[in-house]
Amino acid sequence: MQASIEMQKASVALQARTVKAAGPTAAWVRSEGNPPAAPACEPIARAASDQMIGHAAERESVDPALVREVVREESNFYPCALSPAGAVGLMQLMPATQTQFQVHDPTDPEQSLTAGTKLLKLLIDRYDGNLKLVLGAYNAGVTAVDRIQDVPQIPETQKYVQDILERLRFQ
Repeated sequence: MQASIEMQKASVALQARTVKAAGPTAAWVRSEGNPPAAPACEPIARAASDQMIGHAAERESVDPALVREVVREESNFYPCALSPAGAVGLMQLMPATQTQFQVHDPTDPEQSLTAGTKLLKLLIDRYDGNLKLVLGAYNAGVTAVDRIQDVPQIPETQKYVQDILERLRFQ
């Protein structure tokens, strides 16, 4: 397992040299101060993302609108998105989450959606469907949410939860 984690860390480091981050913190990911020459990918087309999200949501009995809005917030549909914290892919999976759900290529849209939707389902069950807590835990982690039994007072997390819930209200 340690070898797998080390391989994922090496993969993330390599991607950091070539991947354009997307979503709310869109910026070029830089390695050693040098910007990559060009974006490594384009966003997933709406028809393709709808189909993949629908399949993943159905398998896990999760509302596809929730999955879609998490993807929108996390990566803005760029499968190669990479956060400064090392989260990768459409659903911005951290290396530990990639390992937990046996994700071999976090930039693969199907793998990212499958694992991210499974994580959402686990959080929905854990927090009895309370979407504020589910989204807070998806963004800041279960430890932060469990500690106070509420959305952590982290500005990024507060905005994350508010933005997604607001968009869900208008669907």
